[in-house]
Amino acid sequence: MKITIYKQWIRDAGVDMAGGLFVGIGLYNFAANADFPMAGFSGIALILYRLFHIPMGISVIVMNVPVALFCYRLLGRSFFLNSVRSLAISSFMMDYVAPLFPVYDGEQILAAICTGLFSGLGYAIIFMNGSSTGGIDFITMAIRAKRPHLSLGKIIFVLDCVVVLLGGLILKDMDAFIYGILITYIMTTVMDKILCGPDKGKTAMIITQKGLSIAGIIDHYTDRGSTILKGIGSYSGKEKDVVLCACTNKQMYVIRKMVKKADPHAFIVIMDSSEAVGEGFQTE
Repeated sequence: MKITIYKQWIRDAGVDMAGGLFVGIGLYNFAANADFPMAGFSGIALILYRLFHIPMGISVIVMNVPVALFCYRLLGRSFFLNSVRSLAISSFMMDYVAPLFPVYDGEQILAAICTGLFSGLGYAIIFMNGSSTGGIDFITMAIRAKRPHLSLGKIIFVLDCVVVLLGGLILKDMDAFIYGILITYIMTTVMDKILCGPDKGKTAMIITQKGLSIAGIIDHYTDRGSTILKGIGSYSGKEKDVVLCACTNKQMYVIRKMVKKADPHAFIVIMDSSEAVGEGFQTE
């Protein structure tokens, strides 16, 4: 039993080290040298680092204490302890390991893209392991605990824009502010792609009198299977077929076009699907 616990702890620590390293590279090796305003507590730590040369890892830990105590009950003991571990390890990786790598000193747009990619990847790795790096992550997870339908990336984007704006005002550089927004957008998009899965696409719900014909058209033009449900129109009282189909974004355009051609009276509802698991998509 103890061996299993130790193995799990070593695995979790390894994940934190990998995530913390990616975040640290994004901050130290790309953002700090390019004078970008960053988001979250890392962004505030970056401001303090530029103004007073305070190590970012230490700043992050100090700022996390009151927020962690405030969010402890809502997030639960297990998530809290995991986050404390992730915070300590990722802060160490930021302050002592990331600076060992060379600092990028090239085009700002490339630095901004790399900052968003590395930071987003690092945070996603830590979130996927049921943990966080504290700070605004605690606030984000607390909001999501109350509103689980909200996208994690979107919550972070809104909260982080406030810190980016603060950094832009302190730096008094509009270009830096724009780059900060770009970095935040790339970072949250990468996080959502990794956390929600790469097979994010569309779901079509087609209400028609020609269910079998529509399903055949979808199969012929996109090689996608469909599910036909039976429904009743509340106004007409007539039976209708409801054709349900999951597909990619590109396939949805073809489906919409061919369905309207086959049945001009069909009612089509197109929805975003955060992830599709099964035949034709990713498998567990």
